[in-house]
Parts: sequence; structure tokens; C-alpha cells
Amino acid sequence: MFFRRTLLAGIMAAIVAPFTGFAADLPDLKGRTVVVVTENAYPPLQFVDPKSGKAIGWEYDAVAELAKRLNFKVEYQNISWDAMIQAVSDGQYDIGMTGISIKDDRKEKVDFSDPYMRSEMFMLVRADENRFTDAKSFAGFDKGLVGAQAGTTPFYTAVYDVLDGNEQNPRIKLLETFGASVQALKTGDVDLVLTDGVAGNGYVAASNGTLKLIGAPLGGDDFGFIFKKGSDLVAPINAGIAALKADGTIAALDKKWFLDYKLGE
Repeated sequence: MFFRRTLLAGIMAAIVAPFTGFAADLPDLKGRTVVVVTENAYPPLQFVDPKSGKAIGWEYDAVAELAKRLNFKVEYQNISWDAMIQAVSDGQYDIGMTGISIKDDRKEKVDFSDPYMRSEMFMLVRADENRFTDAKSFAGFDKGLVGAQAGTTPFYTAVYDVLDGNEQNPRIKLLETFGASVQALKTGDVDLVLTDGVAGNGYVAASNGTLKLIGAPLGGDDFGFIFKKGSDLVAPINAGIAALKADGTIAALDKKWFLDYKLGE
């Protein structure tokens, strides 16, 4: 999916049980099929459970709740991150979900839902790393390599908040997926991966003591679902997100996936 400090501080001490039926005061999508696309590579938001082989996660549970309340059926598809925004913009899919940061440049191609989660970037390193302890000392460690997917928030954070603002900086090693970046970190091919605390703590928990998070949070972003420009699904989904927040369902999902679930166990 693994915790951000601010996220943990915001989880309610008393969790309200999630609503399980269609809400009459919310928009009714009359059983229509909504095609949702994801990458399944960002635990615990969405990933393939290594035990069951099933796709699970915070976002899957949230969409399931939205489908109940708004009365729609969900069909899931998979696509790589680098193709997702354009594919949704082209109308190939109705909704995209994969922990997508709400950015002005992305709004030129797609519409976003209201935020459902706040994220911050953290530095994920091997547990025995002692050559640097924060962004400034990493920037000064000229042999250090950072792994990232092109066009993602971690990539741009590495470029502009950690390094020198050069998007062609050879210290950035481009990888196909976030999971591949973490694997490169484990094998020593890179020295740092920038990650939302959401995914970072999930990988730390599953690493058997081989990974850790260091340094202060580097900025922050809101996560939202994406839609084709002008989609009639934006308003209903926003109403659903507001309902999930209001009755404690999002807090319950936070507890389930950020506190209770242990990736890899």
C-alpha cells in the first residue's frame, strides 16, 4: 500500500463499520458497467496477493464500496503506468486507479476525482545504508543512484527536490515499474528509491529487516481517480468519496491496509 506520519495521526481511534448497502441519497448509476484500469504494482493500494494470486488492496476495497453505494458493476483491466493516463484520456477505460497524484499537467489530459488520500515522499534504502541520511546528504553522495519510473511523482521529486533539476541526470536509473525499482534497490543496482509512505512502509514490513525509510517527508500530493475529460462519472464518484469519508469507511480501510495488513505474510 505502511504509514505516513500524518496519515497515522489522522486515523480515527474509533472506526465506524463500513456501510454495505446502496445509499438512496447518493447518485444511482442503475447497474451500469464501469471499466476500471490499474497496474497492480503499488501495495497496499493495489497488488497481486502472493498467497492467493488475487488482486487486492485499499483501492479495490474502496471501489467495491463505491460500487455498492452508487449501484454500478466493476470490470477490471490492467495496463502499465506509462500508458494509463493516455489510455483513460482516450476513453479506453472509465476510471484509472494506481495511487495517482493529482497534478495540474495531468489535468490537461484527464479529469480527477476529489482526493481520497494524502501522500508524502520518503526515502527507501537498504537497512545497512549509512552513507547518507537525508536528501541533502544523498545529493552530495555523487556515486549514489536513484531508481524511478519516468513521469511519476518519485521521478520528479528525485529530479527537483533531491538532485539538480536535470531530468537527464545519469544518477537516475529508469525502471519499468515501482516493484522493479525496489528490486534494483535490494540487489544494489540503485541506492535509493523515493516512495510514498503508503508503498514504502509496505515494502519495509515485507523485507524481513532488509529495507528502511530515512529522512523527512519530501513534499506531499493528493491521490485521486482519473477519468476521461468530461466524464459523467466524476460527480457520482466524488459524492461516493465524500460518503466514505463521512461515515468512517475510509478510516476503516486505512486501519485495515496500513495498520493490520502485513504484506507477504
